[in-house]
Amino acid sequence: MTERLTEEVLQELLDAPSLDAFVDGREFPAETLAGFLGHMLEKKHLKRSRVVRMADLNETFGYQIFTGARNPSRDKVLQIAFAMALTLRETNRALRAAGTSSLNPKFRRDAIIIFCIGQGCSLQKVNEELYRLGEETVC
Repeated sequence: MTERLTEEVLQELLDAPSLDAFVDGREFPAETLAGFLGHMLEKKHLKRSRVVRMADLNETFGYQIFTGARNPSRDKVLQIAFAMALTLRETNRALRAAGTSSLNPKFRRDAIIIFCIGQGCSLQKVNEELYRLGEETVC
């Protein structure tokens, strides 16, 4: 069975006579981090080996994250997000898929990270900014 396109499912939702009619009997699978990262690799035409290297991760640990064998910390997910040049929305989606909290601009460290994502900064640059401003670096 092939996965339905988001647009098709959205149209079914909009055409449903009631919310109950749409929700009843339908499975809503939780997104895994490995699945999301695999999708992002494909979407952005990236190679896993290059992302692991750019994220400054141990090669074995990095591959285990991408296969779902290991559950990374919030900072490891952020390292991968910067290596993949994910948007804020994509980064927060990866963080949620990993079971960690999304970035919150109310927190100083998170605000710096959010700003750096918005500016398209590298992992090195975000760490420089965090260090410069007296916050714990991502790695």
